[in-house]
Formats: sequence, structure tokens, C-alpha cells
Amino acid sequence: MNNKTPPEERPDSEQPAASQHTRTLTVAGLASDEDLDVAAVALALAALDYPDRDVAIYRGHLAELCAAVASQCQDADHIDARADVLGQVISRQFGYAGDQASYNDMQNANLMQVIDRRKGLPVVLGLLYIIAARAQGWACAGLNFPGHFLIRLELGSTRRILDPFNGGVKMEIPQLRSLLKGMAGEDAELQPEYYQPVSNRDVLLRLLNNIKGRAFQSNDFVRACDILERMRMILPASPHLGYEHGMVHARLGNVPDAMAAMRVCIEHADDPKLRQLAEQAVQQLRLKMN
Repeated sequence: MNNKTPPEERPDSEQPAASQHTRTLTVAGLASDEDLDVAAVALALAALDYPDRDVAIYRGHLAELCAAVASQCQDADHIDARADVLGQVISRQFGYAGDQASYNDMQNANLMQVIDRRKGLPVVLGLLYIIAARAQGWACAGLNFPGHFLIRLELGSTRRILDPFNGGVKMEIPQLRSLLKGMAGEDAELQPEYYQPVSNRDVLLRLLNNIKGRAFQSNDFVRACDILERMRMILPASPHLGYEHGMVHARLGNVPDAMAAMRVCIEHADDPKLRQLAEQAVQQLRLKMN
């Protein structure tokens, strides 16, 4: 008699680690954005690359970080006190900093590695600020600033923009303008949309875009395909991700997977040009199957 519980029926604690992490991403893809747990999803994304690590250790660290902010904020009714304590705890007490020396090291885009090494990319460090701030009930979100992830604290009608990569320093208009011109050229000017908050999904997708972009730069299409699969778990109905994933699958010779991704694009695309490109790709893929 077989007393083993089928994998799909086992409790989470008995599920293989990779299956648990994949399930976390799948559940996130079905959740509303406000119900999406960015800490849990970011840890699941990280753990997929390090399946032998105990995620509970990293959850515990995040809890410790949040508790430290709570214990040290003596004047939470003032937004500058909130901003100062976030920088004090995350940057100085826990020693997190932007990785200036090896910015493109992909350990900087993995939350577990960032916690271990205490350095990372702006978006991953920004996640730490967002997680710690929201644990206090503070309004905090990532911003749609190009090229360099920033966060925004809100208290009533008052706002502060912080740079997690540089110790949580407060960014005023001159600093923002200088940052933008340093990345986009002297002709670049600040735009209203750069101050707009982004969704939880957008933050996680921005994190994954860093990894995907570097995979493409190194012609590692297997890695790019894997990252696109994770992105589509978080945002399953995205026509653009479906098209991109389909193209990478096609390049790798995964014709059935390529066609499935293209059909998602066709089903959900509002842009007629994108839909047409996907339909043409499906026709070409059918020829390969004949």
C-alpha cells in the first residue's frame, strides 16, 4: 500500500522548496496589487535561484529590520523623522549600501544575496525601505523615476523622496535633476510622471528586468527565458511579456511553448501592431511544426 501523499496534496511544509516558491508567484499573479505581499514574492524569486537555503532565516531578518525601525522612531508623527529612521536603521545600523564597485553583479538583484552581502541594486534596497515602512503602517511606494529606483514616503499632504542606494538620502528637485541628467544627458528634464508611484507588481518586474536585461546582454537566452517565465507568473495576462517570452522560446526551439505565449499576447493585446506581430509569429511557428 502506498502511504505517500501526492505532491500536489501535501501541506506547504512538505512541498519541495521550488514548488512552494513557484506557487507563491502563481498566487501573486492572481492577487490584486494591494494584496500582493512584496516581501514574500521577492524572497520566492530569490529562493528559486538558491533552493537549498532556508527562507525562514531571511523572513526573520526582515522582521528584525521592521522591529528596529519601530523601536527607534520616537516621533512618527513627522515625516522627516520617519525618513531619518529608515535611513538610520537600514543604512547605518544594518549596514546596507548600494554596490558601487560591482553594480552589474547579479547577486545585487537577489534579495537573499543582498541580505547576506548588505549591498545591492537600488530596486532591491528600495524594497527593504518599502517593507520596513509599510510594517509601521506608513505610506511608502516606489517611484516611476527612470534609470534609478527611488521611493516616496507620504504623510497627509507631505511627501519625501528617498534614495535607498545612497543611504536613504532625501532627494530635492536639484538632486533629482542632477541624477536624471547624469543618466540621460544634459538635455533631460524632470517630467511629472517621474514622481508618480508605481504598483507592487511594477517594483517586482523592475527587479526582474535588471536580471533579464543582463541575461540578454550576455546572450544567455535560457536564463532570459526563465526570468520571463517568473515575470509572467506575476503578471500572467501581459501581452508584451507574452510576446517577448514567445520570441525567446522560439529562439531556443521551444515551439509549443512559443506558440502558447504568443496566443496569450494575441488574446490580451490592445495594440493592433503587437497583435499582428504575434499572429505572424504563430504562422511562422506553425510552419516549423509541419
